[in-house]
Amino acid sequence: MKRSFTLTPEVVAFVGEMRQKRGAGSDSEALDLLLREAMLEAKRQQIDAAYKDYYDTASDEDLAEQLEWAKMAGPSVLAEMDSPEAQL
Repeated sequence: MKRSFTLTPEVVAFVGEMRQKRGAGSDSEALDLLLREAMLEAKRQQIDAAYKDYYDTASDEDLAEQLEWAKMAGPSVLAEMDSPEAQL
């Protein structure tokens, strides 16, 4: 989709630098990459905030239950991740 925006000279220069650093074919592609990264970072921050909110409000009973599950599953899950079959 084609859109038109007014950008400051500093932003235009930054997009040009990012185009060169990332090997983008155009300033538009470089700007798209930068915006996608910003979107992913915003989503990551939302997820982190949701986890924090959950653990800040979880009951001691819920946290104790999760700890027990982690103790039971943790080592075997990690061992499975290191196995050759997991590498396929």
